[in-house]
Amino acid sequence: MLVTFTTKAYADITLFGDVALAMLKMMGHSATVPGAILAADVPAALNRLKTAIDASRASPPVEDKDADEPVVSMAHRALPLIELLAAAAKAESDVMWK
Repeated sequence: MLVTFTTKAYADITLFGDVALAMLKMMGHSATVPGAILAADVPAALNRLKTAIDASRASPPVEDKDADEPVVSMAHRALPLIELLAAAAKAESDVMWK
């Protein structure tokens, strides 16, 4: 499953479903798809996401020695969504996902 985040203030961001649902929970929302955040609530959601990402940086990701691919941290995966939320907050725009 893929989840696409949209706002009028930024390009659409598409994330893998498990990553998107984890980030939605970090923002204080249920893992319901589709969903939305009203413009007035975007700054608080952005702050909660940044706080959760900062807390997750304290513990390094567990590497799978059998995997051939590098481990991508949640902090790196969250960067596009953080930029989308920041642009939406600045433009006072709603954020939706489906």
